[in-house]
Amino acid sequence: MCALLTFLTLLILTCASAKPNAGLKTWARFSKLPYPGDKAFLYDTFPEEFMWAVGTAAYQVEGAFEKDGKGLSIWDTFTRGGNRMATGDVGSDSYHNIQADVRAIRQLGVSHYRFSLSWSRLFPNGTRGSHNQLGTNYYRSLFKRLKEIRVQPVVTLYHWDLPDQLQHQLGGWTNPELVDIFTDYADFCFQTFGEDVRYWITIDNPFVVARHGYGTGVVAPGIKNDPDLPFRVGHNLLKAHAAVWHLYDRHYRPRQKGKLSMALASHWIKPSRTRRESHRECQCSLDHVLGWFARPLFTDGDYPPCMKERLGSRLPSFTREEREQVRGTADFFALSHGATLSFQLINDSLKFGQVEVLDLRMLLYWVSAEYDKPPIFVVESGWYVLGNTKTEDPKHMYYLKKFIAEALKSITIDGVNVIGYTAWSLIDGFEWHREYGIRRGLYYVDFNTPEMEREPKTSATFYRNVIQKNGFPELPENRPAQGVFPCDFSWGVSANSIQVETTPSQFADPSVYLWNISNNGELMRLEGISAPPLRRTTHCADYATIQHQIGVNHFHFSLNWSALVPSGDVAHPNTTLLGYYRCFTRQLLQANVTPVVTLWHHTRLRSSVPAPLDADYWINRKTPEAFADYARLCYRELGAHVKLWITLNEPNDEMVSYQEGHQMLRAHALAWHAYDREFRHIQGGQVSLVLHMDWMEPAFSFSREDVEPAKRMLDFRVGWFAEPIFGNGDYPLGMRSWLRQLPVFNEEDRHLVKGTYDFFALSHFCTKLVTHAKEDSYTYKSVLEVQYMIDTTWIMSPLPVVPWGLRKALNWVKEHYYDVPVYVMANGVQEDPAHFKDSLRVYYLYNYINEALKAYTLDGVNLKGYFAYALSDQRDPGFGLYGHIHEEVIIKASLSNYRNIIQHNGFPIQGTSPQQCPTTPQSCLGCHGLVKKPVLGFLTLVGSGVLITLGLIIYYTAKRHKGPDLLRSQITGANTLARAKKCECY
Repeated sequence: MCALLTFLTLLILTCASAKPNAGLKTWARFSKLPYPGDKAFLYDTFPEEFMWAVGTAAYQVEGAFEKDGKGLSIWDTFTRGGNRMATGDVGSDSYHNIQADVRAIRQLGVSHYRFSLSWSRLFPNGTRGSHNQLGTNYYRSLFKRLKEIRVQPVVTLYHWDLPDQLQHQLGGWTNPELVDIFTDYADFCFQTFGEDVRYWITIDNPFVVARHGYGTGVVAPGIKNDPDLPFRVGHNLLKAHAAVWHLYDRHYRPRQKGKLSMALASHWIKPSRTRRESHRECQCSLDHVLGWFARPLFTDGDYPPCMKERLGSRLPSFTREEREQVRGTADFFALSHGATLSFQLINDSLKFGQVEVLDLRMLLYWVSAEYDKPPIFVVESGWYVLGNTKTEDPKHMYYLKKFIAEALKSITIDGVNVIGYTAWSLIDGFEWHREYGIRRGLYYVDFNTPEMEREPKTSATFYRNVIQKNGFPELPENRPAQGVFPCDFSWGVSANSIQVETTPSQFADPSVYLWNISNNGELMRLEGISAPPLRRTTHCADYATIQHQIGVNHFHFSLNWSALVPSGDVAHPNTTLLGYYRCFTRQLLQANVTPVVTLWHHTRLRSSVPAPLDADYWINRKTPEAFADYARLCYRELGAHVKLWITLNEPNDEMVSYQEGHQMLRAHALAWHAYDREFRHIQGGQVSLVLHMDWMEPAFSFSREDVEPAKRMLDFRVGWFAEPIFGNGDYPLGMRSWLRQLPVFNEEDRHLVKGTYDFFALSHFCTKLVTHAKEDSYTYKSVLEVQYMIDTTWIMSPLPVVPWGLRKALNWVKEHYYDVPVYVMANGVQEDPAHFKDSLRVYYLYNYINEALKAYTLDGVNLKGYFAYALSDQRDPGFGLYGHIHEEVIIKASLSNYRNIIQHNGFPIQGTSPQQCPTTPQSCLGCHGLVKKPVLGFLTLVGSGVLITLGLIIYYTAKRHKGPDLLRSQITGANTLARAKKCECY
């Protein structure tokens, strides 16, 4: 009876702890986390006892493959067969460079060093009888040096380098006899080194050993004839590990107090579709790689059901006794992740139609959920760079940052018990099937020098800094600012163009509209229905909502030069279009919205230069004079309503040649002087240009060598136009010294251009990393010798979202041009137009405006205004505060959030008194007419509404067969049109 109760209790506990497929919830959980807030970088630190480690593998770095009695391993043999080009005979020669390796370990400041013992160096033929004392002495020396620098060893017994004699005579891991042989080898290691070791790894990445060593043949011993052989190998590996664990647990743990596990590596995979079936396929993919070994160890001593169902008899089975022997034989979860063969699945067979991605955080959560919250030690993590890379390894550094940041979120946000992190690897070495084609070390090894000199890479400097700070502690500049902008701050919204028609139909819209059907205050045009012809005054679009719904006081849009002056001759302008622009700017003013008008907006798709000038574009020296004439026309016709003018919007595009840019500078200067001499004293406005200014950040902020490329890029992208106008009247010295073929300003043009500004306007959308280290030819700018990069921890959509880049850009303007008034004339992010709850744009606007506030309040930047980009998806797809479904206008979440910031004029400190600003009377379209002619205006509006309504009733009575419901909707449309008549210009 007692035996039965014991068995039932054990069964209940086993079932309770197994929690079949508990990790399946991972994909659903992460799909529901707040976006993009959850993707934002987390500034925080790791637990005090967190283990920081770095690692190597014996065959990759030791070398000395035949020295001091070492026997051959399967890798010594494998690299001499087939089409192999290189060997690990020398590797990084760590056998002769213990002191250099220990020095590198000490410099990093790690608490743990993971390395593997070379089985064939200790037992040349694989068994204890061949014990090699010189090999033992080598490792004793290493242990001693580590103790001197107070670094704890994490020792791997087997990292893929099986003694070749065991493979040759017994068939290697295909033979169950290896279980006892491996156990005896482990027993020797525990006896000899165990007093110095608290963390043991039995076998590294059994998936690679079994599938790629005995299945695909990609790694040693290179066997690939039997598709079922990997499963028999995996079976033996699990039994060997379990036997060693029990050996340690019984005979060594009581005295040595160590912990032991098997290092399991895995990819991560995301569903290709949102269906639950895709989630199950992802779960099955992980089961075939990680669960293959993890479930027997951490759950029930048996293989995952998915593997058993799909593989059937191909998969060996455990006896009941074997399951009990295997189950629970891991004291912690040793997880490898990164650029290993287990991540690169070689083919798609184990993806099951899903998508493989890099995501350590989700993998950590899955492991925690699937295996009942074990302590997880990340025993290998990192990336790689190409073999010709030396000490600058930006890709490796930023992937390292990404993985460490994901581990931190896993601990802080997800509650996963991650106890340590191991950067891979300490030094460059032989990279298995990739040989020396890639490098993974934090330290560069010069393989061409006899001493194999080690030199720290930028990734080593980065990792050392992270360890010293125990993560990423929040700095004052990372925290949101509190405060408000000045009372006269310009809040605006920008649009590339209002894209008006040039025909009179724009001024006589016969359409019938429904109003407010989605409770959004907007009009929806009814297709196929038009009102009877009416005699009424012309009107232009209703942009009153710009002020009433968004709350801005400025609206920035562009004119179309080629449409306004099609012939290029300002004596023959498009008077209809001019009339529309007059009407439009007047309406904006009536709505208390100040128009900001761009004369020419650079686009890559079309020039917007009148056809007669378009052949030579801006290179033609006549074009600047023609542009000045066009500017005069606009000043004269629209200047009564426009007080902020932009001559050229974003002319500093990298697709623009330096010769074109030279003429654009002249064009701007001529237009500015024309306003200054002829119109300013009457109209009292201001004129400048808008420069595109994405921030350029050194990829290695701690490296002087990358400061220069960043400065050079800003000179070439921003200083190119800024320095002639806001500076000394010539191109930056950096440009002059770098490019000898730059156009030259004669004295007249220099005097013409210099000082032609009233404010500095910039558009800013993202930040780029630049380095002088060439890594990717596709993003390397050979002319300027800079490499573009991104930080893998940044939010992407599709450009990087880096709020602090705006603050740095504003400070650059201040540092170069002192107290010049600055406007952020366009700032926005592209997001799927279908996302009306546009959380990314909400996050973007909040954080970028907050950085602008820091620039104003903390840095003293003379910031005068901020303009969100853009008004509507209709003209600027993906950037709009308004969305569109067919003919219906949708107010997005970002619009309400932007309005809230505007209403508070920033981010006031909670509990403080509201900012006291002079109030200005609010008006609306049509109200201007009512103030001047109240009775006439009122009667006109009401009378027009009555006439339109009666006209429609009479008109559609004859069409009763269309039904009463439609008639009611048509009458509603007529009433709506009467309301719309308040938008007319008089």
